[in-house]
Amino acid sequence: MLNNLFRKKSVSKILADAQKGYGDHEASLHKTLGVRDLTAFGIAAIIGAGIFSTIGKASADGGPAVIFLFIFTAIACSFAAFAYAEFASMVPVSGSAYTYSYVAFGELVAWIIGWSLIMEYAIGNITVAISWSDYFTGLLSSIKIPALGINGIHVPDWASMDYLSAYNGHKHAEALVNAGKSMANLDDATRIAANAWNTAPQIGGFHLVADLPALAIIIFITWLVYRGMKESRNASNAMVVVKLAVILLVLAVGVFYVDTENWNPFAPNGISGVLKGVSAVFFAYIGFDAISTTAEECKNPQRDLPRGMMWAIIICTTLYIAIALVLTGIVKYNTLAVGDPLAYVFDAIDLKLMSGIIAVSAVFAMASVLLVFQMGQPRIWMSMSRDGLLPPAFSKIHPKYKTPSFSTVVVGFVVAVPSLFMNLTTVTDLCSIGTLFAFVLVCAGVLVLQNRPDVQRGKFKIPYVNAKFVAPLLLIGGFIIAFTQFKKETMAFVTNESKVISPVTFVTSLNAEELQTVKQEISASPVVLQGKQIDAEAYLSNLKTEQYESFMAKSAIGEHKKYESGWHLFKHKIPMWIFLIICLIMTYLSIVKNLSLIPVLGLISCLYMMCELELSNWVGFGIWLAVGLVVYFSYGYKYSKLSTPNP
Repeated sequence: MLNNLFRKKSVSKILADAQKGYGDHEASLHKTLGVRDLTAFGIAAIIGAGIFSTIGKASADGGPAVIFLFIFTAIACSFAAFAYAEFASMVPVSGSAYTYSYVAFGELVAWIIGWSLIMEYAIGNITVAISWSDYFTGLLSSIKIPALGINGIHVPDWASMDYLSAYNGHKHAEALVNAGKSMANLDDATRIAANAWNTAPQIGGFHLVADLPALAIIIFITWLVYRGMKESRNASNAMVVVKLAVILLVLAVGVFYVDTENWNPFAPNGISGVLKGVSAVFFAYIGFDAISTTAEECKNPQRDLPRGMMWAIIICTTLYIAIALVLTGIVKYNTLAVGDPLAYVFDAIDLKLMSGIIAVSAVFAMASVLLVFQMGQPRIWMSMSRDGLLPPAFSKIHPKYKTPSFSTVVVGFVVAVPSLFMNLTTVTDLCSIGTLFAFVLVCAGVLVLQNRPDVQRGKFKIPYVNAKFVAPLLLIGGFIIAFTQFKKETMAFVTNESKVISPVTFVTSLNAEELQTVKQEISASPVVLQGKQIDAEAYLSNLKTEQYESFMAKSAIGEHKKYESGWHLFKHKIPMWIFLIICLIMTYLSIVKNLSLIPVLGLISCLYMMCELELSNWVGFGIWLAVGLVVYFSYGYKYSKLSTPNP
């Protein structure tokens, strides 16, 4: 049985199957894509939520130096793109990392990666649909036509927000109000979420909160993808032209308003501030791997897929860096922690027309990302179905439109339903961890096949540099920097030193009696408070780090509510310990196996970003994989084409 779990597909078998058709579904996909179309798909997938949303928070954390994080992430993605390109050239069929893993590691690992890709694309689509809804409702509310008496078209908060955000916002607002904060002083996101919950229609006490615009855009995009690759390509190309034109306009206008004083200090929060945005910035690059799912619809996949991936990353990285410099040059970095940083910046310098243009283009940008993601997932399911791991219906090709029709419709439902109630932050991080896992395995797959003489090679091969001369130096250099430049942080990590809990988490975790105790401690403070009402969260948040730590040390509240220590602290460090152990293993293998440097660096850098994500994301990802294994052993293992090979 163990051998069956790791049964592999040969490259020659995959190419032969592709040449003669797939069993009962011999209808082929239309070959309509060239390198320009693939580059456009990559830009469509990459330039979306990142440049219109997450770049703001990352800039607020890291300052102008966030450009180094964009460069680091782009390099990491480029290493992974090299690995994807080599596989795509070797195995030019739909399936992306799933198919590549089938060749390198065998069926069980292929199923795991295919299952994680299902999560990547589905949850990525949910994320983008929710972001699109936010921009679209914001755009509607800004429409003003005095002649018709229109002063903004307002979608009710309960009809434009997911259920979990509304519920969590209501609970968070309730805790902060109890701590002395007024509703007017709550941040916008919390106040809107609480309002959505409080104003929503109810049926038997159940609050009807659902993101209806997100549902509408998913239905439209699913219909477009169902109709065919040509229609999807034309729509994607048109949306890419629109958003590139707007980004170039932003750069052309914004550069004249840059004040270089805003770039000083360049890295206000140091390297830790820059790295704080890893998840947000990486999410900005998710999508280039979707290009590889279109391999069967390429005119010349072995030549064009590698070029399309590389051009997409180069163009998008250049634009990201330029935008980050312009944004942090026009306004101070610490004001950019907003959901729509581009529009916010031009509002700040009173260019309302530019702000409106950006809002319109953001709607197109989000839609184009959704289009590429929604196009990629059915092709993963189609490949898994062809191999017998999913029911045959998933590989059915529409006789007229030449698309995986059944898979496309199912994907529509899989994305549409959760988008009504899932929380944006949760799905963003889950999408990131699923994608990074795929990147790590694709890089590992190239290393596994590196010296296998029986593997049929494609036209593109990663340039070989022996990692044994570089990996040990990088490892030693990393340890030297950690124990010299960051000695305090490194020792705190190694010794599991107790960590004081943040003011917001601390205040919202207190019961009524504990909260009263904290307010009394605050009232005894030598600092003069304005007004009679004590806002515990605001007071504690405004203290300097040393003052806050001193206050917490003296507070009568139980230690477990003030500090994170022991197992509760250590468990969050588990991903980073995994990273360090794998770094040691990869260094050893580089020396004894003469591994290729680029895929080694790709594996290590993507694993690092994966380990920067919270432990809760690892747990969620683990649960998803466990569900996938149940599905595999219930159906895929039995009906796999490799268990009953055709004569």
